This record gives sequence, structure tokens and C-alpha cells, in this order.
Amino acid sequence: MTTCLSLRQKLNEMIEIVTLTLENEMDLVLAHKRSMKVAEKLGLTVATQTTFATAVSEVSRTVIEHTDNGLLIIGLDQNKTRYSLQALVTFDTEEHLNAGDDGFYYAQKLLPELELTTDGDTSRITMKLGLPRSLKLDNFRISELKAFFAAEAPLSAYDEIKRRNVNLHRIAGEREEELRLSREIDEKKTEFMSIASHEIKTPITVLKAYTQMAKKSGEPVSERLQGLLNKIDVQSGKLISLVQQLLDISKIENGSLQYNMEEIALNAFIADQLSVMRHILPDHELTVDLCDNVSVNVDRLRMEQVFSNILGNAAKYSPPHTDIVVKTIVNNEFITMSIADRGRGMSEATMKSVFNKFYRSSDVMNTHSGLGMGLFVASKIITDHGGKIWVESAQGQGSTFYFTIPLIESGNKS
Repeated sequence: MTTCLSLRQKLNEMIEIVTLTLENEMDLVLAHKRSMKVAEKLGLTVATQTTFATAVSEVSRTVIEHTDNGLLIIGLDQNKTRYSLQALVTFDTEEHLNAGDDGFYYAQKLLPELELTTDGDTSRITMKLGLPRSLKLDNFRISELKAFFAAEAPLSAYDEIKRRNVNLHRIAGEREEELRLSREIDEKKTEFMSIASHEIKTPITVLKAYTQMAKKSGEPVSERLQGLLNKIDVQSGKLISLVQQLLDISKIENGSLQYNMEEIALNAFIADQLSVMRHILPDHELTVDLCDNVSVNVDRLRMEQVFSNILGNAAKYSPPHTDIVVKTIVNNEFITMSIADRGRGMSEATMKSVFNKFYRSSDVMNTHSGLGMGLFVASKIITDHGGKIWVESAQGQGSTFYFTIPLIESGNKS
């Protein structure tokens, strides 16, 4: 633990000037030139520049012979008012190196202050060269030095490609981190939606139950109070539906939306749904054009959601007293259902996005309430049933929603 902490301390205290990966023989040229250049910019003599650069090259050569994941950092180490020129080489390898290797032995002859440390599978070689006070290093000079190498042109075509690759890796890493944070935020949002929806659903359900009890109590109430109770009942029903959609979205996003599949006769199911929806949508005429009866394997409650969402939207965006036509056609192994209205229609952009979560067209946001959840949930249910859903529309000419459900093969019937 002490060794590990001391190594981290060295990395934290070092003032980095140049960083270079050590992957192949071509990096030896770059390591030598960069070492020479740093020593030159510090104002060291040519002999000292050569000594330091040679030591760095020898160590780098030894590391490259054993691994392709080395990293060279050239910088400054400050001890009170004294500075040292420092080269730090780190690498991971299963084969531990030792100070007896030729490169290390020769480097030690050139720079007596050389240290090899190992922490697990990670090794670090630290080389230091004390700098004279006459160089008068200060924060301003060090900032100039860092700025020079940050703006330095590539030393060769290979160096330019290497820099571009490093930049691409950096960008890829940043994007990966952004995606990770985005996923984390989505997970927290989904968790919040699930918890909040559960907490809200209970008091709303109780409120609706008390309202219905009051309506059915048989006690004399004024016509105005009866009207208020009816409004509370309707609005609490809408809230329950809204909360259920939030719960469904939460389940969709965490992969826990479950289905209780059963075989049903489709025409009878549609007739039942239209019977209910005629009471909910009294201002519209619901007409049907059904093909011969077929059997399908569906979750009855989830498919009821699909019908209520699409029929509800058709009525919502259509003028009162207009027709909504429900039609079915058998097509190979699927049955295709369509729900057509005579409403305001959609633009091309809206048709492409209408099944997206929380999508609402800008031209209806100020005129119609909603959160843009119903069609997203409906599309997920249809997809999970093995079908497809789409819409055809033209502005001012109404919309037709289509979805398919696989038929039960005769050989698979129980």
C-alpha cells in the first residue's frame, strides 16, 4: 500500500511537459527528439541534452522490447526551490523487468538517479536530472514551456498520425463518458418515474373510489353537486390512466413490461372494445368493417390499451360528429387493423416522430393537452406482440393508424 501511494504521489507532483505512448520502434525516435527538445528549451548544454535523451531512449527501447503499452512522460519535479528534469516510463507486463537489463544498466551510468518500482503488473521507471538554479525556473517559464510543446508541430508524418489517433481516442472516450452519464440519468429518471407513479396512483385510486361511492349512495344531492361528482370521477379516471402510462414507460425502459398471453376471437374482442369506447367518445360515430373472424394470441389488457390510445387520439384530433372507421384485413400470416379519422392530419415530420416517447407536434401543444406517451406505449405493445405499427396521413385530410398482429397457425391451436 505504501509503495502504491508513493507512486501516485510522484505522478501527482510531477509537472507534465510532454506525453508519448511507447508502442513500437518508431516511437524511439520521437522519445529521443522530444527529450532533447525539452532539455534544449530548459537551456541545458548540448552534452547534458544528449545524456538525458540517450538515457530516456535506452529505457524506452527496453520497455518496447517487452510490451506495446508503455507511456513516457517528460516533465519537471519540484523539491522546494530546486527543480529536476524527470522522465517517467510506466508499462504493464506479466514479465517483470529488473535493473540488470541492458537498457537500465546503461541508463544508470548516464543518470545515477534512476528508480524501478513495481505495483502488481504495473512497473514504473523514474529518471531524474537535477537542474541548476542558474536556469531561474518559475511558474511563468514553466507555463511558456508547456505552451510551446502543446503547440509544437508534428516531428514527422508518423507523429502526425499518432497525434490524430490520440485525439480520436480522447474524443471517443469523452463520448463514451457522455453516453455513460446519459444512461445513468435515464436510469435515475426511470426509477423516479416508477416510484412517483406508484405513490401518486394510490391516493388517486382512493379518490375515485370515494367519488363513485358518493354517486351510488342513493342520498339526495343537488343537480349541481351530482355534476361536480361526475367531473371529479372523469378527471380522476384520466389521472389514473396517465399514471398507468408513466408506469408502463418505466417498465418498458427497465425491460419488465410483462404480458399474459391468451387466444381470443378478434371480432368479438373488437366489438367489446367499441361498445366501451362509444360511451367514452359519445361525440363521434364509430363504424366497423371487419373481415372473417380470426384467432390471435394477445394480452387482452395490453391490447385494450392500444385500442383506447389510438381511438382516443382519433377522437381528440377530429371535429365532433365525424366518423372513426375501424377496419380489419387478413394479409398472409397477419391481420392488419386500421383506425381512420377525419381530423386535422399530420405533417411528414410528425409522422416520423409520432411514436417516439414524449413526442408532441408543435402545432398541437397549445391546443390539446397530453404528454405524448400513449402512442409510444402502444407501439411497444404491438412490437412485443410480433406486429408492426405505422400511420398514413396528410394535413387537413385525417389520419389512418395501422397495426398488425400475427395470426395463430392452425397447427398451433390447442
